[in-house]
Amino acid sequence: MKASGVETLYIEPGSPWENGYIESFNSRLRDELFNGEIFLHIDEVKYVVERWRMDYNHYRPHSSLSYMTPAEFAKLCVEVGCYKRQKPTMEDVEIIGTLSNELH
Repeated sequence: MKASGVETLYIEPGSPWENGYIESFNSRLRDELFNGEIFLHIDEVKYVVERWRMDYNHYRPHSSLSYMTPAEFAKLCVEVGCYKRQKPTMEDVEIIGTLSNELH
């Protein structure tokens, strides 16, 4: 990941607002999966989490990604080169959304 310019950034303990994206993801994972299940074995957890992850990333459209799945968005980003900047901008999302609409 270093070759792609990705680096690890740490947030201050007790400062969840510094990383709202992952906090939102963690909340969604907890609400949609862990709050409604009782697991008796770690293998159950692994299986259910993997199925949820596949659904979340490959089948569920996200409004913040112009109603594409994260996998579709990532593929399109690679094709149009929006990974060149440290952070995608709203302009990137709008451009990719336009391209996605043209493809569908």
